[in-house]
Amino acid sequence: MTRQATCPFAPAAAIRDAEPVSKVRIWDGSTPWLVTRHADQRDLLNDPRLSIDEKKPGYPHMTKARAAIAPHIPELITNTDPPEHTRLRRTVNAPFMVKRVEALRPQIQRVIDGLIDDMLAGPHPVDLVQAIGLPVPTLVITEILGVPYADHAFFQAASRRAISHDTDPDDDAPSGQALGEYLGELLTQKIAAPADDVLSEMGARVTAGEMTFAEAVTMGSAILIAGHETSASMISLGTLALLRSPEQLELLRTRSDDPKFVANAAEELLRYLTIVHSGIRRIAVEDIELHDTVIRAGDGVIFELAGANYDPAAFPDPERLDLTRPARSHHAFGYGAHQCLGQSLARVELQVVYSTLYRRIPTLALAVPFEEVEFAMEGVAYGLKSLPVTW
Repeated sequence: MTRQATCPFAPAAAIRDAEPVSKVRIWDGSTPWLVTRHADQRDLLNDPRLSIDEKKPGYPHMTKARAAIAPHIPELITNTDPPEHTRLRRTVNAPFMVKRVEALRPQIQRVIDGLIDDMLAGPHPVDLVQAIGLPVPTLVITEILGVPYADHAFFQAASRRAISHDTDPDDDAPSGQALGEYLGELLTQKIAAPADDVLSEMGARVTAGEMTFAEAVTMGSAILIAGHETSASMISLGTLALLRSPEQLELLRTRSDDPKFVANAAEELLRYLTIVHSGIRRIAVEDIELHDTVIRAGDGVIFELAGANYDPAAFPDPERLDLTRPARSHHAFGYGAHQCLGQSLARVELQVVYSTLYRRIPTLALAVPFEEVEFAMEGVAYGLKSLPVTW
């Protein structure tokens, strides 16, 4: 992760520079188009000629398991186009608006401070993934959604199976069903006795006829999975990247009391790491001409996010981690109407962690050689199996 190291996204960069739109072969033998340039992605991710409806024939599914269950998945914000997408997003958007998320900052600060207290009071080395990475976003999203944190082992296991490239379709369905039944029971309880949480808000919408019970359950499942997996990966991977770039880590430590600098540092780490490594997927519903190439109606399209985030036309010297770089235009959260619902929450979580962890533990260091750090590559977002650290 140093400037001298081989860029992990070099293959995407080579394709982007040679052929901005090209055919690639995926797991089922199909050959969707790969779009790699930042500007092209900005244009097309807002183009109504591309659909996110994964039930359409020819959709470039990420895995065999996803292709098998796609016809049976209810309509969600993750698989519908406007205007249905607009209606569904409106039902869950309010708790993730910037103002409401910012109000959670003191609570998130208390969470991270408590976890660091526990970490410092215990033995070390310690696995940062288990000590900080997973607990922070899981504690926060369970509080927002209204799910008991005590059940985190169950839904984290279900989440891993749901997003893994290696999950067999026969295993994925029962896992999804178990999570759906769990959330269905919780939703029934919230309808009977509402609380101040997202499940209760969706329960009220179900009662009012604004969404169905099945939509609320499936939406709750999507929020629960997305609400902890990616932030957990970013906390640990961001720490690893900074430990490998000591001058940038020192800069963050010395300016940890500057909210604007910390916010930009989080954006640069999101760009630099680009943890969603499976791409954004769409299917063309009309012909689209791009760089003298015609994407035909019915063709699958994959947006390679690393290609955009490492595009020198958007980010000069992109292989360098530079916390002073203006990086907010990255595509780590996607772009357009389907941009990540929880991005504001993820940003606040990362800002609080990055401004606190290295300040409170200034001697934080890897407890093993970098070469022994195990990466987890099987999900939608890559991460770390563990990150042994000491101080």
